[in-house]
Amino acid sequence: MTDHHQSTRGEPRVALVTCAELADLDPDDRLVLAPLAARGIAAQAAVWDAPDVDWSRYDLVVLRSPWDYALRRDEFVTWAATVPALVNPADVVRWNTDKRYLAQLSAAGVPTVPTSWVEPGESWRPPADCGEYVIKPAVSAGSQDTGRYDLADPEHRELAAAHVRRLSDAGRLTMVQPYLSAVDTDGETALLFLAGPGGLAFSHAIRKGPMLTGPDLGPDGLYKAEDISARTALPEQLAVAQQVLAEVPGGTERLLYARVDLIPGPDGRPVLVELELTEPSLFIGHASGAPERLADAIATHLRTRTP
Repeated sequence: MTDHHQSTRGEPRVALVTCAELADLDPDDRLVLAPLAARGIAAQAAVWDAPDVDWSRYDLVVLRSPWDYALRRDEFVTWAATVPALVNPADVVRWNTDKRYLAQLSAAGVPTVPTSWVEPGESWRPPADCGEYVIKPAVSAGSQDTGRYDLADPEHRELAAAHVRRLSDAGRLTMVQPYLSAVDTDGETALLFLAGPGGLAFSHAIRKGPMLTGPDLGPDGLYKAEDISARTALPEQLAVAQQVLAEVPGGTERLLYARVDLIPGPDGRPVLVELELTEPSLFIGHASGAPERLADAIATHLRTRTP
């Protein structure tokens, strides 16, 4: 990768933002380096909280894998607001890193997974019915601190209550959602959108296999391993994704990328699980031409920022 202090040919300089644990980028993100170089764009990894990075030296700062921010969200959001030429923009980062945005999207008519919220310090008991539920914090990355509970099992009921208490004691807002059984059969579908001359355009889709096998018992790494395969997006999935994107504050014209994660609901229709606008895995290694499309998206943003 080209060092941005040694760029001598006048090529645009791009930072791909990561965390210290992935200082050389996630392997999927490294796939964009060669297409960027082929387009005359000098790119390098940069750790978001490294004190010696001069962000003003870059023509574009692209959020990729700063996945250690969840326990320091305030610090991360404050940092984002200081970075010139950040994509996606800092106000989007602030909105999207707290999953309360799901309540806003639901109120706007977007089909979402039903969610109840437990504020820090608020008492909570597992629902009386005996279905399966997912418990997770409203601020998280990589499925950290996320567990699945079968409330017909007395031990699971105790573990679910302990999970909520653990998050509450840490001052974290908790989300409680019914587990959608279609995850076990159909899986989760992630639809990837990348910037183009006319704004965000659909690029590709992937299938994520079921990840939550049981209760969360505490920290287990930066992110949970995922079972990923290519998938063809269905018209009804694309329609819901467009409905989701239409509600993004400030519009989607400013965005470099968006990932819309959907699961079939009880009636089989797709519902939104998450809208990822801050640091989503883009799975460009699972679709032909996707690394080049991401490089083109970055080039498009560079052109719009060039006087």
